[in-house]
Amino acid sequence: MRRLLARLLPSRRSTPAAARRPAGGDQLGYDPRPDGNPDPGEVVWAWVAYEDDPRQGKDRPVLVIGRRGDRLLGLMLTSKDHDRDAADEARYGRHWMDVGSGGWDRQRRPSEVRLDRLLVLEPAVVRREGAALDRAVFDSVINAALPFLG
Repeated sequence: MRRLLARLLPSRRSTPAAARRPAGGDQLGYDPRPDGNPDPGEVVWAWVAYEDDPRQGKDRPVLVIGRRGDRLLGLMLTSKDHDRDAADEARYGRHWMDVGSGGWDRQRRPSEVRLDRLLVLEPAVVRREGAALDRAVFDSVINAALPFLG
């Protein structure tokens, strides 16, 4: 996955999204559109299964980072602050990054994105669009996720 992401990410910000299509079909990029459909670069709400019991889960914000065919690739968000327990989280393989606040949270609480757990979602499980993440923050998230998704 690391090699795939490295091929997809622009070396310069001006690289067009179409140039970042891998042979395997995964497509990463930033392409938010206010059309009611989930697009890369947007934070959406979807049901996400718990890692320890996939039969259970919860509705949570997810940053869409790309597509795999008709499915969405995403990273989950939380409003829980993991800065205080970062070492403990990392010991269990969970790595987080601050992304700030946005329209995906009605209370506009600061959010963190989990870098090491790639979600593959059917578009039908997306409940609603929240908001688009800033392009610079999106690029930082992708670059920070590279070591964990490979």
